[in-house]
Amino acid sequence: MTSTDNNLYFIVTEKPEYFRHISSGSICYIRESTYRRHSPASKLPVIPLGSHNVLDYTINLSCMKQLSAEEAKLLIALPEDADRLKWFKEGTALRTALGLTIGTLVTVEERGQELRGTIRYIGSLTKPSASNPAPGTFFGIELQGADRGKGNTDGMYKYEFLFTCSEDCGIFAPFSTVRPLVPSSLSPSPQLQGEELCLGDSVTYFTSDKCCHGLVVGAQEKDGKRFVQILTDTDEHVNTGGEVMVPLECVAKGVVPAEPESMNFDTPPVEHSEDLYMGLSLNSVVEVTLAAGNSYGIIRWIGTLTDQGNIMAGLELDEERGVSDGTFKNVRYFSCPPKRALFVKLSSCRPDSRFQSISANHNEKMPEEEDTERETEHGAGKLETVPPISTEQVKQILTGRMKGIQGHCNSCYMDAALFSLFSCSSVLDSMLFKSTAPQDAPIQRTLLHDIVNPLRSKGFVEGRHIMKLRQQLQKHGYSRSFTTEEKDPEEFLIVIMQHILALDPLLKLSAGGKVQESYCYQIFLDQNHSLVLPTVQQLLEHSFHSAGLKLAEVPSCLILQMPRFGKKFKMFEKIIPSLELDITDLLSEGPQQCVLCGGLAEKQCTDCFKDPVFSQTGFKVFCKTCLSQVHSHPQRQSHQPTALDIPKGYLGRSTPHTLSRDKLELFAVLCIETSHYVSFIKHGPKSEDWIFFDSMADRQGERDGFNIPEVHACPEVGMYLEMSPAELASQVPRDMKGVAKRLFCDAYMYLYQSTSMCLYR
Repeated sequence: MTSTDNNLYFIVTEKPEYFRHISSGSICYIRESTYRRHSPASKLPVIPLGSHNVLDYTINLSCMKQLSAEEAKLLIALPEDADRLKWFKEGTALRTALGLTIGTLVTVEERGQELRGTIRYIGSLTKPSASNPAPGTFFGIELQGADRGKGNTDGMYKYEFLFTCSEDCGIFAPFSTVRPLVPSSLSPSPQLQGEELCLGDSVTYFTSDKCCHGLVVGAQEKDGKRFVQILTDTDEHVNTGGEVMVPLECVAKGVVPAEPESMNFDTPPVEHSEDLYMGLSLNSVVEVTLAAGNSYGIIRWIGTLTDQGNIMAGLELDEERGVSDGTFKNVRYFSCPPKRALFVKLSSCRPDSRFQSISANHNEKMPEEEDTERETEHGAGKLETVPPISTEQVKQILTGRMKGIQGHCNSCYMDAALFSLFSCSSVLDSMLFKSTAPQDAPIQRTLLHDIVNPLRSKGFVEGRHIMKLRQQLQKHGYSRSFTTEEKDPEEFLIVIMQHILALDPLLKLSAGGKVQESYCYQIFLDQNHSLVLPTVQQLLEHSFHSAGLKLAEVPSCLILQMPRFGKKFKMFEKIIPSLELDITDLLSEGPQQCVLCGGLAEKQCTDCFKDPVFSQTGFKVFCKTCLSQVHSHPQRQSHQPTALDIPKGYLGRSTPHTLSRDKLELFAVLCIETSHYVSFIKHGPKSEDWIFFDSMADRQGERDGFNIPEVHACPEVGMYLEMSPAELASQVPRDMKGVAKRLFCDAYMYLYQSTSMCLYR
């Protein structure tokens, strides 16, 4: 495990004075550049890992011990600060964990049991973020032998395979529960020879004309012959879970898949196959006819496997109908989950027909990226930009079946995000036209000409265009599972906006005089909040208050992630959409009005934020007179108001100035239920101007079929928005009309825009 970040890490060994948020065992970090500016010093301004407050905490060096980045990541995987300090002081397990590698045999403590397995993954379960640049390091362990089935995963975490194993045969564990296994049979043990077998290697062995698989756990020598001790799912008597001793000459390294000739399939050449297969390339989505019917997958490898000269394709199938994980005769050609790889003649493959519309010819060749580029170059004058769909056009262009974006293969997160951003809003159209690097231009062209323009002009985007975008992102190196697995919408949006198109950050946050930039904002609440049925306005204000944040400027687009614990656990049963978001009091600069008299405010009191005398939420700013009166009360005399940054033109005015309010309007909401994303669009000014989009609302056919997207009006949303909070709280979700329940109960991400920034409005 190595680190390439530019931070220095520390563990707090003694709780510092004055900082109630910092406890013994907290892991903190400081930028190397900041450290150099303060060195040598007896105190350092550090930031706690996982803190959503960007303020520094100046702590005595005597209260901290420095960690390597690898040690910090191992410790941060532990849930409690007290445990981190305990294991840091113990030291031995931490040092041992630094030496563990993939393939190491280990025991892992799980629910009071010691289970045996092999390390298949070492790394974080979440992506680094501004608040946590060093997410915890976990060990992904595949359980072996009698302990198989005692785990809780197949190697997937948050819809991404970090490693692969059978169902419930894997565990993600912190280092404190993991110990290397040293089999007694290896003391002493002969050196494994043959194909240079090592402990932990997956092997194939042959006994009684049977081909079996297992894991090397040791070696022995008996009567001058060498034997390999193998941990296997079945022993030589086909009993479950056991260890067998097999002569070294009967063991082959790796999992040997079946020969292609022994696979039960028939792949007759398709008509005009020469023209057809020459149009296919790596990452093309294809189908192939097997004896059991059509199978679908993605080309991961093209080449020859034998001296017969046939051009073969290595496919990663959508389902477990293959024979290996990308290996053929002990040679790895690509990597994929077990039983998902299949090697067939390239001429037997044809483009995946599921990406065609209902009336499309299923034998039509999918356009290559180069073809699209040539069309764009030669027909640039004919290709027009298309404005967003107006309220008057929604019914005519956008609503109905086979409308919106066609979903396929876990694409709903991308379908819902793109539909929300571009169907009826132009606030981020700058993404489509800004100059970009040559290597990123094809992605921008796909986004504009294959997705946004068809969506706005025809109201429909075929799934193959979304798959093309996913292939391009995967080709750029953004996760090898971009074409198959579900992602988070914010992960996709950040990749597109920041890493591909280098869009200027949408959000600039100010804290303690420092400005932090980002593209999305995750709402977090402190444990002492009193919200029960909150509005988005209240959630944002509470989050900014608890984190000590302000907006450095008015954002053109504000993307808010709702407070949730993962995709399944919601913090609130319902959230009330705020159709307008008043951000005047959230700005770090500009004049503000006293909350009591309406005059020019000069002071802000964060201690008054939750005072029920004023209101349940909102920043409390006062003029001098009102500030004095409010804080003459004994309960508020300990408050510590702070001065506001008042523009020079407003200083010294004796009469209140009429101040305009800075507001953002809601234009879309992404919702999630049972891992499926859908979206709501607010397309007009009337209360009933809402539409609902589901990229996989229905399906035509079974395995060989395709998804049918649907967009329909949902005016019932307006009816619930006009209810009082008490009425809305009394609504039983399952009894709410239409799809309104999904908006109020399943909100994942809110999208707001500044009306002055919409290009076509």
